Amino acid sequence: MSGLPASRSAPARTALTRRASPRVTALIVASALFMEQLDGTVLATALPTMARYFRVDPLHMNVALTSYLLSLAVFIPVSGKAADRFGARSVFRAAIGLFVAGSLLCAQSPSLAFLVGARILQGIGGAMMVPVGRLVLLRTVKKSELVTAMAWLMIPATIGPILGPPVGGFIVTYLDWRWIFYINVPIGLVGMVLVTLFIEELREPGRIRFDPVGLVLSAVALCCLMFGLELASRGVGSRSLAGGLVVIGAICAVLYRRHARHHPQPVLDFRLMRIPTFRLSVFAGTLSRIGVGALPFLLPMMLQLGFGVSAAQSGLITFSSSAGSLLMRLTAPAFLRRLGFRSVMVWIGLIATLLLASNAALRPSWPMVTIYALLLVGGFFQSLQFMAYNTIAYADVPRLKMSAATSFYTTFQQLSLTLGIAVSAATLAASEALMGHAQPMLSDFSVAFLMVAGVAMLAPAVSSRLKPSAGEELSGHHDPPEPPPGSRPQPTRG
Repeated sequence: MSGLPASRSAPARTALTRRASPRVTALIVASALFMEQLDGTVLATALPTMARYFRVDPLHMNVALTSYLLSLAVFIPVSGKAADRFGARSVFRAAIGLFVAGSLLCAQSPSLAFLVGARILQGIGGAMMVPVGRLVLLRTVKKSELVTAMAWLMIPATIGPILGPPVGGFIVTYLDWRWIFYINVPIGLVGMVLVTLFIEELREPGRIRFDPVGLVLSAVALCCLMFGLELASRGVGSRSLAGGLVVIGAICAVLYRRHARHHPQPVLDFRLMRIPTFRLSVFAGTLSRIGVGALPFLLPMMLQLGFGVSAAQSGLITFSSSAGSLLMRLTAPAFLRRLGFRSVMVWIGLIATLLLASNAALRPSWPMVTIYALLLVGGFFQSLQFMAYNTIAYADVPRLKMSAATSFYTTFQQLSLTLGIAVSAATLAASEALMGHAQPMLSDFSVAFLMVAGVAMLAPAVSSRLKPSAGEELSGHHDPPEPPPGSRPQPTRG
């Protein structure tokens, strides 16, 4: 991964395309991530208003969210192959276009069924945008510039969830809910123009073989697993339905694993797990994301049910975690240069997990400034931890495998966040039943926080297996070399 494109379409660079700096490239890619993150958080705020317009039960509006997630699960695995076949710039630009088209259709939806179809189209665009956008960055940025570029990439993506709730509240209060989708149009159009002007067309040489059997098996496995976990976590539908979906998903996952061993270019290539840095990032990142994925689910509910605050107040409190994450983006390169990837993943990961566990001790009697400070610091360390995971994963991936690696990593990233919600919800329900509570109490939330923190605590242990020198070219951190065995001073006698 030298930062130089392996193959360029002819002509290599058109007269309109200009060479962008790593920072500019990162910000262009980040505009797509910002649009997607903003869309999701704004939509969640507007669902009750949309339910009244469509004259359906508000609980049924959950399908507008799950249909998007299912579309992601199906198409994320094929995003890398599409980029190799048709060119990363072309696929990235088309993905933004699909997302914008889906947004326009969502805004014009006359019924919930039409909205679901439009959200599926949005999901296809979103599934291509995130991994292919990351692939564009990986193929155009040198290793020594990757940490800084990743930090700039995540700043707009972090701002999206921060702005989402207040923007959504403003739109549904003072405008029409359709503007939730219309705001994606100018962002997407500007992004498409910038991609055309500044991003080069990069594609890998050689024949790209699609894997239709693998696509079907992986799609069924991921859809059933994610939808089953979603039903189980939210208590929607019967337990037998949720359990049946999870079982079907697991069976298809096993069948896909057997199929992938014999296909030269599988949709999800598990042979990437032979790369130590990639394998450690996937395992440790999955364990950590189970904990962090539970935080947006548990914390607002605990504040509203346990502390008795309003939804608006809980949103302002949880904002602190996002603010800490945003602050980290500006300082991550310095931390990684000073400490190195292994130290960040082990020691910063340990601190982040302990701060996550400390949410179990939150009580209404705590001073608000203490709660704000705890969430701010926790968001900072959690975000630094994930910056290390998301960067070291690609340190040793060969260029020809880069597109497969981005698809694989993004798929497991999405699955682990869903699993975090499922684990926390199941723990919360189990504690509530064992304690005989009619609704979740503070003690039940404490048990749930400690459970997901216990899972996340395994991540630093896994990360300790990383070599101290791993990712030195990316971070700029270099440990002092050990002296040769014969050069150490010998103790004097007598």
